[in-house]
Amino acid sequence: MARTLVVIPARMQSTRLPDKPLADIAGEPMIVHVWRRAMAAEVGRVVVATDSEAIVAAVRAVGGEAVMTRADHTSGSDRVFEAVNKIDPDIDHELILNLQGDLPTLEPHLIRDCLAPLAEKGPDITTLAAEIRIEEERTNPNVVKVVGTPLGPSGRLRGIYFTRATAPYGEGPLYHHIGIYGYRRMALERFVSLKPSPLELREKLEQLRAIEDGMRIDVSLVDTVPLGVDTPADLARARQLLAKPA
Repeated sequence: MARTLVVIPARMQSTRLPDKPLADIAGEPMIVHVWRRAMAAEVGRVVVATDSEAIVAAVRAVGGEAVMTRADHTSGSDRVFEAVNKIDPDIDHELILNLQGDLPTLEPHLIRDCLAPLAEKGPDITTLAAEIRIEEERTNPNVVKVVGTPLGPSGRLRGIYFTRATAPYGEGPLYHHIGIYGYRRMALERFVSLKPSPLELREKLEQLRAIEDGMRIDVSLVDTVPLGVDTPADLARARQLLAKPA
């Protein structure tokens, strides 16, 4: 596997959960939990990219690496790209993993699963999905579905479309997209150079920009969906799951 750089974008301006990256979970900020999970995956260098001095300080306090980025980025991908160019100007790392900073219960193997297809020729971008097992999630627009075609016996899909609708039609499994992305470095540069695409704007799904530009996204199928912390209820659940034994 080529050298990998894991970048965790984190910003404080969450409307539903203010100061989310610094929310306390079992005695540590949430962003530190995510950093620890990324380190445990042992795939390469891990850096938090943020526009907050407080987040930088929290990460550095536990021995982690963090870099300041601009405050005006419209997406995590743009923040990741700025960070990559700041911390690796000599292009020592060929693969980039964009890991959301609100996944404190992430199982480290999911990072390795996401990167695995990049060891082969073909995909520009990789991501994850899990089969939907809860009936109401099939019609929930907040559960993003990936429509793909199986890639032989590999347990992977080639992503054809991502949607908030219930798709594809007919009998068979539906897959819940998990928003972790692996990029070849040139693919990330190409992606952030593109303008938002029509389907991206309609579905409010950034990955459609890559699909519409002809980029190939391979999807590793996994058995678990990590808890994303977006609301106070999610935070309470994360605290329950990560509570230290009495």
